[in-house]
Amino acid sequence: MGILSWIILGLIVGLLAKFIMPGKDPGGIFITIILGIAGSFLGGLIGSFLGLGSTNQFNIKTLLMGVVGAIILLTIFRSVKKKQ
Repeated sequence: MGILSWIILGLIVGLLAKFIMPGKDPGGIFITIILGIAGSFLGGLIGSFLGLGSTNQFNIKTLLMGVVGAIILLTIFRSVKKKQ
């Protein structure tokens, strides 16, 4: 997928993760997009490691793996921000 596709997927994944885990986070939409893109990457790595297939195409499975990765990153981000 191209860079623009990753950004769009990251936005969708970040918004879905934010919908699943609502709350007040610093950074607004930009942090949501960054966490979504990084979460997609993390979800793809975890999915590939567990043998759930590759992430070469956009489908429901890649979207769900990205959301799981974004939720993991959002949880870590919130716990780090609380400690500061």
